[in-house]
Amino acid sequence: MDNESPDTQRTEDLHRAIKTKYRDVSTEPNGQFQYPVGRDSVLGLDYQPQWLQSIPAEVVDRFVGVGNPFQIQQPTPGQHVLDLGCGCGLDAYVAAHLVGATGRSVGLDMSSEMLTWAKQHAADWPLGNVEFKEGMIEALPFEDHSFDMVISNGVLNLVPDKDAAFQEIHRVLKPTGTFAAADLLVTETIPDEVLTSVDAWST
Repeated sequence: MDNESPDTQRTEDLHRAIKTKYRDVSTEPNGQFQYPVGRDSVLGLDYQPQWLQSIPAEVVDRFVGVGNPFQIQQPTPGQHVLDLGCGCGLDAYVAAHLVGATGRSVGLDMSSEMLTWAKQHAADWPLGNVEFKEGMIEALPFEDHSFDMVISNGVLNLVPDKDAAFQEIHRVLKPTGTFAAADLLVTETIPDEVLTSVDAWST
């Protein structure tokens, strides 16, 4: 007998669909997707070219984002930054560049395939101040008040339990910390057939 509640089952279905889509990005970044991917997207979102100079091409090529959180606010030297849903790690590497050797940048994602690209270059990162973890935004594996800044880029719209996500963000931020998110904003009523579509939720 299946003891899972409908909400639990739906959440697992959504997580599975999201992982599948981003696995496709990790293996075939030049494929056809419903959202911008790669270097052209990065430059089109006004990331500064000097930020990208030391970031491996494999990471830049797998970037998926809807905006540029660093246009909202840039971290400063010495700060600790958490990048939620970091994917291939581009924003985490940019944050590491901005906080410098005295700071720290941590990327978190639930896609092991995307994290493979992020992690394989972390050991060679010249500043030695970036790391990546696999995990869920709704249950962050970090101590309270661990970060000066939390960023995300096109991720929170994919999270089924947004209340839990925002509670966790608040928990890990320092009292004077900053949350900078680039994301999708719904301004009209979403049809029921879209709300119930796993494919739509995971895109």
